[in-house]
Amino acid sequence: MYCTRPLGANEVVETFPVGRRLAFDAARGRLWVICTRCERWNLTPLEERWEAVETCERIFRGTRVRVSTENIGIARHPEGLKLVRIGEPLRPEFAAWRYGDQFGRRRRRHILYGAAGAVVVGGVYVGGFAVGLVTLGSLGVVNLPIQIANLWSAARTVVKLHPDGGQVIKLRLIDLDGTRIQPADAEPGFKIRIRRGKKEKHNNTWWFEGTEALRFAGAILPRMNYAGGAKQTVQRAVDRIEAAGHPERFLLDIAGLNLYHARYGEPGYISKMPDPTRLAVEMALHEEQERRALEGELWLLERAWKEAEKIAEIADSLLLPEGTEDFIREHGERRSDGGLERLTET
Repeated sequence: MYCTRPLGANEVVETFPVGRRLAFDAARGRLWVICTRCERWNLTPLEERWEAVETCERIFRGTRVRVSTENIGIARHPEGLKLVRIGEPLRPEFAAWRYGDQFGRRRRRHILYGAAGAVVVGGVYVGGFAVGLVTLGSLGVVNLPIQIANLWSAARTVVKLHPDGGQVIKLRLIDLDGTRIQPADAEPGFKIRIRRGKKEKHNNTWWFEGTEALRFAGAILPRMNYAGGAKQTVQRAVDRIEAAGHPERFLLDIAGLNLYHARYGEPGYISKMPDPTRLAVEMALHEEQERRALEGELWLLERAWKEAEKIAEIADSLLLPEGTEDFIREHGERRSDGGLERLTET
């Protein structure tokens, strides 16, 4: 639900054919679908979980190709489905293991993209020197693709927020720097400010509290932490949550700190936080959302799934030629045995 890419399907767990990588905790009755692209753990709806967890446990025990420790087990089914079995690890151990993959993959991708860009630019400059073309004018030509790429990156939307009023707030990467977190009386105990642009105005600044603050902060932090973190950084992030005693307590402490100042002395800018603290905020937000879902606020989880599905549907439709939906509606029935029957039912 973070990257909105399709989670894939499996033909092994009949009661839950979603996902190519599933994590489950049989003791607590929890089931996650792990995105194979961004490594995000997506908690599944409660009513679809119990039979699937039992099936996963049975398949895991019957799979020969598996690696297990005292607390974590990984198995691969011949069909290709990967299963992650959670035993009874200590919470810090589980958090470091769970989020290490996500942040580690982001970090590797960030380094890879940076290295690829340096190679391309370096190759162009070396080629220019080799043929004697590097002049002041040619340097401008060489820099032009880089400038275009930077302009495109700065202008594109990286986060879309959907407040309850129906408005859609589109944020660029530079807009995320204006996100602030402050204490609030209402649950979950903090509010966030969203700002579009560099300067605060009445028509480009919003404060959100309650479940919207929790949901929107959870969407923004992964984009701010796009560079991920090394194993040591992730461990320091876990340690900071553990020092607070609980993810919720950690978020309240962060919101109440009169730190992380930017212009005009305003505190609470998430972009000013040290890397481990910012990673810890993302981890705490994710776990707080799961806790609320597990305690009964399933509508939060359902809404997140629906928003992800809506985005995926829009993305899929962009790949279809114009008029495809009209064609499907027109030819959605076919004649068979003298009658009409639906080709598909969705």
